[in-house]
Amino acid sequence: MGPVNWLAVGLGTVVFFLVGAVWYGALFAVPWQREVGVGEAPRGSAVVRVMGLTLLCEFLVVSTLGHLFARTQPAPHVVMMMALGFALTVMAPSLGINYLHQRKSLNLFLIDAGHFVVGMAAVGAVFILLG
Repeated sequence: MGPVNWLAVGLGTVVFFLVGAVWYGALFAVPWQREVGVGEAPRGSAVVRVMGLTLLCEFLVVSTLGHLFARTQPAPHVVMMMALGFALTVMAPSLGINYLHQRKSLNLFLIDAGHFVVGMAAVGAVFILLG
């Protein structure tokens, strides 16, 4: 097992977070808020809690991927396949199972699952660039 690329983990986490900021801000804020039934974003200490826990959760996902890459030493194209594969076969289906039982809309699933796919593609790109 090679060493974990902690620089890629840290930067990948930040990139994943920034993808979410653009995704749920400029791109899909209105449809996402409509589907979820929320109005405005949290303020004050609530925003710090939400964003801090989001960053922590994204760090856990990216660090798990970083450990997997350190263990397997994959070629760059396999890094991207693994990052996207994780989003498409673990993250999105898990979300889909929850949304089916909660009777959430397909639109909400597509917005949220799309964030995972694009975010994990960006994470894969970071690992390739810093590989």
